[in-house]
Amino acid sequence: MRTLPALQALDQRRSVPSMQLGEPGPDEATLLRMLASAVRVPDHGKLVPFRFLRIHGDARHALGAFLAERAVQRDPDAPPHAVEKDRQRFSHAPVVVAVIARLQAGHKVPEQEQLLTAGCACFALLQAAQALDFGAQWLTAWMAYDPEVARVLGLVDGERIAGFIHIGTPLQDVPERDRPDPRQLLTDWTP
Repeated sequence: MRTLPALQALDQRRSVPSMQLGEPGPDEATLLRMLASAVRVPDHGKLVPFRFLRIHGDARHALGAFLAERAVQRDPDAPPHAVEKDRQRFSHAPVVVAVIARLQAGHKVPEQEQLLTAGCACFALLQAAQALDFGAQWLTAWMAYDPEVARVLGLVDGERIAGFIHIGTPLQDVPERDRPDPRQLLTDWTP
């Protein structure tokens, strides 16, 4: 069986840790090209239950300062190294795209399906970044679920963070990791 380029891209996908991403990041035109691919996800009901929020330049450091402050609010006994880690979370990759899930409660399309569509947009953005020779990593951590972070980022009712996609130039090669054997994950249903 011959391997198609699209399958090769999927088979070669790997995350580049955000701390190993540096300049240059994608410029405006390149990021828009990535997003053009990212929006081509399954979307039951054509709801477009996601949007993108770019965090770049000095905004990354401002968000990091807020995260450090918020980390101490959440846990006054947080060790200094953990607070500093939160301060630096968005300082490595030159561009971070927050994929915001926009969930419509009570719609005939269940919220779970809407959230899965937003997750697909995260994955498609990772693939698009790699296809354009960038490295990327999809991260969440506590800040993706914190209401104060959501408020500072301008999220409204029905919105939540599906993921922060860190994008930049890999500073070193990322080794392959072990992957599960699909034969061990596949079972047949029989009536």
